Amino acid sequence: MNDLPRVLGIDISKSSISACLLTDKPTEPRQFYYNYDFKLFKADASGIKGVLDLKPDVAILEPTGTNYSKLWVTILAQSGVEVRLVGHKELRNYRAYHLALPDKDDNADALALACYGFDYSSPARYVALKDATTARIRELVLRLKHLNRVKNPISNRLRQDLAWQFPEAAHIKSRRGAKGKVPLLWGWLCGKRSSKRYDRMYLDSVGLGLLDTVRLHAQRLCSISDEEFAIECEIKKLLEDSKFLPYRKAFNSFGFGLRLEAIILSQIYPLQKFLGEDGKPIVQFIKSKGSKKSTKRKLSLRKFQKLLGLAPSKEYSGDKRLNKVTGGNDFTRIAMWQWVFTTIEPKRNRLNNVIGKKLGKKLDEEKASGRPIRLIRSRVAAQGVKLLFTELVKYVVYNDRLE
Repeated sequence: MNDLPRVLGIDISKSSISACLLTDKPTEPRQFYYNYDFKLFKADASGIKGVLDLKPDVAILEPTGTNYSKLWVTILAQSGVEVRLVGHKELRNYRAYHLALPDKDDNADALALACYGFDYSSPARYVALKDATTARIRELVLRLKHLNRVKNPISNRLRQDLAWQFPEAAHIKSRRGAKGKVPLLWGWLCGKRSSKRYDRMYLDSVGLGLLDTVRLHAQRLCSISDEEFAIECEIKKLLEDSKFLPYRKAFNSFGFGLRLEAIILSQIYPLQKFLGEDGKPIVQFIKSKGSKKSTKRKLSLRKFQKLLGLAPSKEYSGDKRLNKVTGGNDFTRIAMWQWVFTTIEPKRNRLNNVIGKKLGKKLDEEKASGRPIRLIRSRVAAQGVKLLFTELVKYVVYNDRLE
């Protein structure tokens, strides 16, 4: 990654961007900030033309979600501009401590991003761009997350109405059928599926009768179910890519479902980004204070845990020592907690393999000690991520030895 003379810092908002073009780094960034004519471009044809007319060689921006940044990243890349992404934390520290810029605003961020390109050229200083397949998987899992948020309040409202219109069906759990058929209860309510059972129940119901609002809610839930099924089919097809095969072999030992596989894969692929230049996990030995012994630090594992949101951070203050989980991806952290809740915690569902037994034993011992259940699930999830990294290294790094 070589420095090129025209570096464009871009701070992205919902419908516009603030841009700062530099051909070299200003010696007095703070003074430059007050005098520079920052450009504001809207997300329309004239705004895109304005950005491209600046003829940048490199565009640097923050990874602001998949929606706001996607348009600009795609157009810049298609126009031959090298796109680099800077992490939010890295930019915040750089702007405050290296440039001493005023309080955060769009223009200050745009200037900081442009300056960052002159100070750092190593790929390690930037967020790796996802390949097209992995980026698409991430878009799809985020879409599923959105649909889940949308359908929950609709389902809750529908059940509240059923409590007086058709109370016998108000608490029935209805799941999607084979080959993507909409859930039977919702399908019956809106006329998309037939059911003699619900016909009989409704005939003998003590409820006051179904209204059109319930049928409309059920129709909405059926539409969401159809969209979820279509997304899951696309995810399944994408996961069949041969490059993901060793990853999915590792996932098999954990009993991950399709969605969890996609969520984790969209974050960790390729595994090489966690490894050293030799393609192996990075391990450092640091001498302990006041002792001849060395402490082993597994840096690759730590980075892996951090990205998935399950790396405890230590805070020391006097005699007070705290371990807490901070940073990382909330989506993957919650998904791993749910996996513990459904696959490890219930003994009847527990995985019947080494990983299931190891995590199950830890969970049972933690419960017996009387610790809070939320803390227990968090600890078991963190242990699960450690085991996952070990399995991934085995299949991805040393795969040729296993064939």
